[in-house]
Amino acid sequence: MLYQRSSRLFAEAEKVIPGGVNSPVRAFKSVGGTPIFVKKAVGAYLYDEDGNKLIDYINSWGPMILGHAYEPVVKAIVEKAQLGTSFGMPTEIETTIAALAVAMVPNIDKIRFVNSGTEACMSAIRLARGFTDREKIIKFKGCYHGHSDSFLIQAGSGAVTFGSPNSPGVTKGTAKDTLLANYNDLNSVKALFEANPDQIAALIIEPVAGNMGCILPNEGFLEGLRNLCTQHGALLIFDEVMTGFRLARGGAQELFGVAADIVTFGKVIGGGLPVGAFAARREIMDYLAPIGPVYQAGTLSGNPLAMAAGLAMLQSIESDFDLYKRLDAKTAYLERGMREVLSNNEVPHTINRIGSMISVFFDSQAVFDFESAGRGDNDTFKTFFHGLLKRGVYIAPSSYETWFITDALTYEDLDFTIAAVNDVFKK
Repeated sequence: MLYQRSSRLFAEAEKVIPGGVNSPVRAFKSVGGTPIFVKKAVGAYLYDEDGNKLIDYINSWGPMILGHAYEPVVKAIVEKAQLGTSFGMPTEIETTIAALAVAMVPNIDKIRFVNSGTEACMSAIRLARGFTDREKIIKFKGCYHGHSDSFLIQAGSGAVTFGSPNSPGVTKGTAKDTLLANYNDLNSVKALFEANPDQIAALIIEPVAGNMGCILPNEGFLEGLRNLCTQHGALLIFDEVMTGFRLARGGAQELFGVAADIVTFGKVIGGGLPVGAFAARREIMDYLAPIGPVYQAGTLSGNPLAMAAGLAMLQSIESDFDLYKRLDAKTAYLERGMREVLSNNEVPHTINRIGSMISVFFDSQAVFDFESAGRGDNDTFKTFFHGLLKRGVYIAPSSYETWFITDALTYEDLDFTIAAVNDVFKK
């Protein structure tokens, strides 16, 4: 495939945009080459500026669970745009989508919409600190909760691939209030609670990590976190920006049967538009202004176009009783096929999968935390990435990112992808 126009567009972008991209994860820094510039996307496919068609396995980093340009979402956006694009005033649709989200997700009574996952997680932490009157938080090495200062301490994903996990600009004062634990290691969490009695406001975690590749919680891990938080009077925050409405209608809370105190959302809840949200039970959410002392605001929060897109997406999900069975079956089919061809070609690998999230690590040992995720052979990943791209398959340009499967994928697409993996590594 040729990418001459993408290369020219990237060169032009570098002159006026830092690094040529508006989010570092879009760069090809860890794999080499220049980013692909997209012209349009429909269903399971991307169409770039050079006229190439690519099967898409990032799906805008998760929200396109039903495919690109999904008709009910597009229709809802167009109809709402004709009435005005932004008011900075309350609208009925905000209440409608809030009521639907609260009905779908367990353990929440109220929800507030913001404009991104970063903003949702930042606001959740502020709310937790205000509610508990404590300052410290626990996060996990390799988990990424956005680019707020509190979270850029041993962050995963783009912070490792494209920058620094302890970003310049984060003050020492902020860093000292962020305590680091190891994913899937309850003892590391217990030690932090014991070393900081009555000081920890909250523990925040991706219940399924997606920013160091797809990493699943070990059996009993999330339950253990719930017990430790309850024991020490800290709030348990599930960052479900990726897993919310993707792994189940009620997200990871429903899937694993573990109740969080605060939940953050993004991706799917916006239907592809920039939306985030955080939610909790009534007594926690009522600590927010204008009825409580914790201040949080946003001029464009609850933007009518974003609310229309999110509502159309949630309504489609809520009414499709077989959606998650189909997604799981398609992703399992892809996993089996890739595992078979990688094994046949004697490529050391580990594949992690849950529902419609999946990652390939080029290491034969189990991957269960940030350290084990970093053992993979990045040279092999580069070969894998560019080999698939050459054959018309687009995956994340970083080994630290999960793939997201869309229901728009056909089994013919999956067979094509499996064959492409085989072509890349066949002896």
